[in-house]
Amino acid sequence: MDILELLSTFSVIFYVIIGLFILSFIGLFFTVKQQTAVIVERFGKFQGIRTPGLQVKIPIVDRIAAKLSLKIQQLDVVVETKTRDDVFVKLKISVQYVVIQEKVYDAFYKLDNPYSQITSYVFDVVRAEVPKLKLDDVFEKKDDIAIAVRGELQEAMNGYGYDIVKTLVTDIDPDEQVKQAMNRINAAERAKVAAQYEGDAQRILIVEKAKAEAESKRLQGQGIAHQRREIAQGLEESVNVLNKVGINSQEASALIVVTQHYDTLQAMGTLGKSNLILMPNSPHAAGEMLNNMVASFVAANRIGSEMEQKNTSEG
Repeated sequence: MDILELLSTFSVIFYVIIGLFILSFIGLFFTVKQQTAVIVERFGKFQGIRTPGLQVKIPIVDRIAAKLSLKIQQLDVVVETKTRDDVFVKLKISVQYVVIQEKVYDAFYKLDNPYSQITSYVFDVVRAEVPKLKLDDVFEKKDDIAIAVRGELQEAMNGYGYDIVKTLVTDIDPDEQVKQAMNRINAAERAKVAAQYEGDAQRILIVEKAKAEAESKRLQGQGIAHQRREIAQGLEESVNVLNKVGINSQEASALIVVTQHYDTLQAMGTLGKSNLILMPNSPHAAGEMLNNMVASFVAANRIGSEMEQKNTSEG
């Protein structure tokens, strides 16, 4: 081997060593992000946990086994179960959990799949609690279900390095036929309430209308009574005036009746919109009317006297 070949071989070895050194130097340092924990293993054995910042590991010897987020995470689990009144319902349970910073080792090495573990506990608790409740109670007591799930998960997962921050029942979805039936029941209930309100309103209108009509008739009766009192008072004054000039009561009454008769005829003739009315218009008409009125008064007085005497004799 000549000198040139020897130099060439040494050059290759040199560059290989330099390359390995650079790669080793690059692999020596690494950074850990905020709210993250890095587990480092040495030849497959746990070596340590690295916190956020610039960290060092021995190239080739050490390796990063896992990066665990210390942020709050959420897992949504949909559970289908049956209520006490035999209604199938789907519940969506949202579980918010976080890796406990002091138990990163347990969170990585003790539990292979935290999602499956949490899901299993959620299924177990929900299918134990919901069958005790009716469908309406499931909606009303969803917070109690969430608290039961959190209590069971907290006790189980804490030993694996996980803290259960909160559990929420975010959705309750009954079977489609059940939802349609519930909607029909609600619609019928609302229609019933609307009908009751409409009936009450109608009844109030009828009562108020009856009160208004009664008040109207009362006022109308008072007006008629007042009108008749005024007419009677006017007739009395007219008779008194006629008596003062030597006309007796019967003649005064006849004169008033005749005067009213002709005043009525005159008023009816002057009304442009009046209907056709046929009335006696002879000179004896007023007298006949007066005689009939007097005869009626006399007969009524006689009948009243006879009935009063009969009642007295029977008593």
